[in-house]
Amino acid sequence: MTTVSAFALAAAGLTVTMGTAHAAGCSQSYLPLPDSSCTPGALNPDVTQDTIDSTICVSGWTSTVRPPSSYTTALKKRQIAEYGYSDTSLSDYEEDHFVPLELGGSPTSEQNLWPEPRYDTGTGYTSADKDTVENKLKTAVCAGEVNLSDAQNAIMTDWTTALSNLGLS
Repeated sequence: MTTVSAFALAAAGLTVTMGTAHAAGCSQSYLPLPDSSCTPGALNPDVTQDTIDSTICVSGWTSTVRPPSSYTTALKKRQIAEYGYSDTSLSDYEEDHFVPLELGGSPTSEQNLWPEPRYDTGTGYTSADKDTVENKLKTAVCAGEVNLSDAQNAIMTDWTTALSNLGLS
């Protein structure tokens, strides 16, 4: 990378890590959602409405695409610092796929992974609550009650309202 490019990124408040640009600091003010400038979500191109019967709707499929913990743990350590969490205990965070693997989220994109607190940060929600929403959405998609892209959009917009916005709660 040239010095000019690095300077331009720095002036824009961005840094380069692992070949991609990331915000130098991620805000916690969006919790229980990630900061969209750091974690906007990313999709797995192999998962489409036409492929759900051979991907996400197959029991155990997510284990075939889930990244190794060596990758996610290293990423979690760095992202805890980027989010400025005062609690730096790795066990207090789930390196979460913002768009879950169960709904065709990218397994390894840093734009789709973030250190989600396991505990209630004062929002009334925990990572377990998001997991419940993810499972209900996957069930609805696989049952043909909801289109995959609608479920993906709902979770990226606000997972806390995704079920009600899709008429599932």
